[in-house]
Amino acid sequence: MYLKCCPGYKGKIYLSFVQGYRDEFGKAKSKTIEKIGYLEELKKIYDDPIAHFKEVAKQKNKEDIKELVIKNISTRKIPKISTRKNLGYSVLKKIYNELQLKELFQSKQRNLNIDYKLNDIFELLIYSRIMYPASKKETFENKDIFFDKFVFSLKDVYRSLDHFNSFKEDIERTIWNNTKDLYNRDASTAYYDCTNYYFEISYNDEDLIDEEGNILEKGYRKKGPSKEHRPDPIIQMGLLMDKNGIPLSFDLFPGNESEKTSLRPILRRTKSSFELDRVITVADRGLNTSDNTVFIAGKNDDTTHRDGYVFGQSILGADKDFKEWVLKQDDYLYDKEIDKDGYEFVFKHKSRVFAKTTQLIRNGKRSNKYDVYQKQMVYYSEKYAQKQKKERDLVLLKAKDLINNPGKYNHAASYGATKYINNLKFDKATGEILTGLDLSLNIDKIKEEEKYNGYYSIVTSELELSDKEIRDIYKGLWKIEEAFKITKSNFKTRPVFVWTKEHIEAHFLTCFVSLVIIKLLEQKINKKYSVNKIIESLKKYSCSKVEHDLYLFDYTDNIIKEIEGILNLNLSNKYLELSNIRKILN
Repeated sequence: MYLKCCPGYKGKIYLSFVQGYRDEFGKAKSKTIEKIGYLEELKKIYDDPIAHFKEVAKQKNKEDIKELVIKNISTRKIPKISTRKNLGYSVLKKIYNELQLKELFQSKQRNLNIDYKLNDIFELLIYSRIMYPASKKETFENKDIFFDKFVFSLKDVYRSLDHFNSFKEDIERTIWNNTKDLYNRDASTAYYDCTNYYFEISYNDEDLIDEEGNILEKGYRKKGPSKEHRPDPIIQMGLLMDKNGIPLSFDLFPGNESEKTSLRPILRRTKSSFELDRVITVADRGLNTSDNTVFIAGKNDDTTHRDGYVFGQSILGADKDFKEWVLKQDDYLYDKEIDKDGYEFVFKHKSRVFAKTTQLIRNGKRSNKYDVYQKQMVYYSEKYAQKQKKERDLVLLKAKDLINNPGKYNHAASYGATKYINNLKFDKATGEILTGLDLSLNIDKIKEEEKYNGYYSIVTSELELSDKEIRDIYKGLWKIEEAFKITKSNFKTRPVFVWTKEHIEAHFLTCFVSLVIIKLLEQKINKKYSVNKIIESLKKYSCSKVEHDLYLFDYTDNIIKEIEGILNLNLSNKYLELSNIRKILN
């Protein structure tokens, strides 16, 4: 019920109490509950009649709700169709609105001949991916769990994926432009890593080739080194994140391509699109190549100014001089640190500035020598040495079992153990271990690796930063590992129920935007709660329809209460009318 002011006799303002409701077709209507009188006459009695009767309406609503609930508590039956709705997604919607993607889609849609709303479909895919991850079909079928009315068909959902894919870079740039100041984002340091997602299909996607044999378009899903050590075709993703762990951009590339070449294109594109200045790229040792360090250091013709890098460095894969320097003990410094469990441990470290001569690969050959000055750091801790020994011992047990029982293993199952076994060969067609081989442990390799237990190394272009500063920067790589875990575990990015390149790209785009939103929410609440707990709370914050447009809320917790205060949302009332719920969503 609300106060209505409308012109009456001779234009005089007349006040009355009006009740809003919806008819059987869902159309909004209203009816007069009580007539009050003309405003002019009421001013003789009340200082501010409008304010007074608005307060009366508010109190009457509270009393009516109580009366309605008491009246129906013993008479109402369970409805045949579920009226339960989730409102936890209003928290996600609040952040989604900050990204201003709705405005982007509205602008793009003006040039398209389509009769469905792109933004509505994109919102449904985002909220569902975070809270109820499923296939596009199941997501569409479950769309009524939300309060928003999503009016489109399942075919529209699939048609929209082509458009989303074509807007990928616009979406990334729009998100950056609308969050960089609002969230104090810092891209001066950017973390980069790759992961892959396997597809349960038998064969690789074919390349599209012209009559002269040139590749016009590469197939996406191809067999390659899998993080899960599976033989299935995979797609690889490269993800770039800012200093605080908020995603900046992503690229997909075929499963049979090396991740080493994926860094330069995404860094160049992101810097240009976001108008970024100097960026220090942080990545693990798999991305530490001559081409990457030279490109980032600005020694080639593709860059106009020097960027920076902090890379992990493989000690076992380094040259003889580097290995000898690592094992030389007389120049190490000792330090202490507190681990994540609160225990103090001692480690030693040292560094040097070194002119590393590199050669770029051009036309399949190495040429153009460059001297790249970099700071090289090496660390040793007994705790890390014990961890490496334990991990290697487990692999050696597997290697010994393989030697004694080769029939139990194939190429995929023997992952990790193969490097410690002499004379091991596989059938290229089946992946099975060939028979009649004289298998034995590679003792020399084991002894060589053991010499470097506990050591790890970092190299950087940032010569002026201290060893501790570089080490702290490098340790931030865990943020990107955590992001991949969220996409695979919470968002269930795979299995992917689409198969064209455009639809696969669009699927991963919705996962990317979902990741941005949940990480922004995590930042808003100062990372006080894990992503798992946040999502569970939002899923539980639901309500059931009591009567007409009145809803009963039956769950809250500390996370909901904290989010309510930070985002300025009304999430505490036990009863809410649909009109008030609309206010929360808008």
